[in-house]
Amino acid sequence: MTVAISHRINGKPWAGTASRHGDVFDPATGAVTGRVDLASSDVVDEAVAAAVAVASEWGSSSLARRAAVLFEFRRLMADHAADVAAIVCSEHGKVRDDAMGEVARGLDVVDFACGIPTLLKGGYSENVSTNVDTFSIQQPLGVVAGITPFNFPVMVPLWMFPIAVAAGNAFVLKPSERDPSAANFLAELMEEAGLPPGVLNVVHGDKEAVTRLVEHPDVAAVSFVGSTPVARFVYETATRHGKRAQALGGAKNHMVVLPDADMELAADAIVSAAYGSSGERCMAVSVVVAVGRAGDEVVARVRERAAALTVGSADAEGSDMGPLITREHRDRVESYIEAATEEGAAVVLDGRRHPVHGDPGGFWTGPSLVDGVTPDMSVYRDEIFGPVLSVARVGTYDEAVALVNRNPYGNGAAIFTNDGRAARRFQHEVLAGMVGINVAIPVPVSHYSFGGWKSSLFGDSHIYGADGVRFYTRTKVVTARWSDPGGVHLGFPPNM
Repeated sequence: MTVAISHRINGKPWAGTASRHGDVFDPATGAVTGRVDLASSDVVDEAVAAAVAVASEWGSSSLARRAAVLFEFRRLMADHAADVAAIVCSEHGKVRDDAMGEVARGLDVVDFACGIPTLLKGGYSENVSTNVDTFSIQQPLGVVAGITPFNFPVMVPLWMFPIAVAAGNAFVLKPSERDPSAANFLAELMEEAGLPPGVLNVVHGDKEAVTRLVEHPDVAAVSFVGSTPVARFVYETATRHGKRAQALGGAKNHMVVLPDADMELAADAIVSAAYGSSGERCMAVSVVVAVGRAGDEVVARVRERAAALTVGSADAEGSDMGPLITREHRDRVESYIEAATEEGAAVVLDGRRHPVHGDPGGFWTGPSLVDGVTPDMSVYRDEIFGPVLSVARVGTYDEAVALVNRNPYGNGAAIFTNDGRAARRFQHEVLAGMVGINVAIPVPVSHYSFGGWKSSLFGDSHIYGADGVRFYTRTKVVTARWSDPGGVHLGFPPNM
């Protein structure tokens, strides 16, 4: 049965008729399970208009009311965690434990947003001049938008709209059209939690919807997570139209393994970080940089562990990895295995031959491990976004850091070592926005912020945490006097 999936605008399903649609697949079977409406510019305008109509009233609501809505949303999300995860499994294909983990990490940011009364505290200085006080306040921007990727259809939207709405903004969310249903469910839960209609709207679509959102004159800011080419487009287009933009792009995350590292710990971490969620994570480890004699041991241990992974559907007992999101993406990922061989690397483990516990029509590929990779190879250069792990070998720590820093991406980087001096050097010297020391996927907790460097981020602001609050608000500084001004003074006001 094919389910019709449409937009959610002003607190209810969209009542119009779409001229274009997209197929939504169950990646584990290859079957079309949904038909999603793709928004035209007019539909985007309708969603923005609904947000504009309520933005001022919501922005003037009390912090207590906003916090109460977020607390209730947090409760509903916890109660429905299994339901949300099931939606993710059905449209994305990730296994259940991974989907539940995604929900949990999203809830971490909701927890942070519940503290909005404290997060929006300003500063106050009395008597900056005689009988003059100065204070600062944070105010919402109005209408803001979020454009989110397929790989985390719950977590990434939860990085954005809870903080934006708690700060007093109205929000228009454009999730990936490949797995759209989770976004609608989140919006319904927000409404059940007491959010007024129009404060959170969901539109589904492709480039037409994205372009209209980033150009719309009533949208004050745009948050984006996705590939680097699209991140660059969103940032340049949005800023050209006078908006704030935070656009998080692609990644090629490196993990340096020094010879003194705990190899059991390192190998477990590598396999988890490289092949979890079938490699469809922007923080997945893509390249292991093995220093000196660490190389042979790393490759042997990773190969042993990866070969033992169970590839199967979310409802199959013991599945470690699910399918990829589409057939086309699966074929693209597998093309890098062939290219690596042609370019002189050694394919130690070929995921195309991995056994699968699932429907033969699913978009399956197993874990692949490629050794002897060099920076001129496509398997190293490109963001593959699948379960293909490269191993690059270098002789020294300095060579390892130089290799990491030459890469155009700077999302995350990690080092595994028992040498505190090397670890401290690495955290200082590596050019990446998020750094792990004996932690392979250094995604920050919610009261810090997520974001990369170089071609992994366009804009000055990271996402969620304190950066998120700053991004979705603007500062107003008030200088007040409540006494006789004491005559006319045409010079610049002195502080005295």
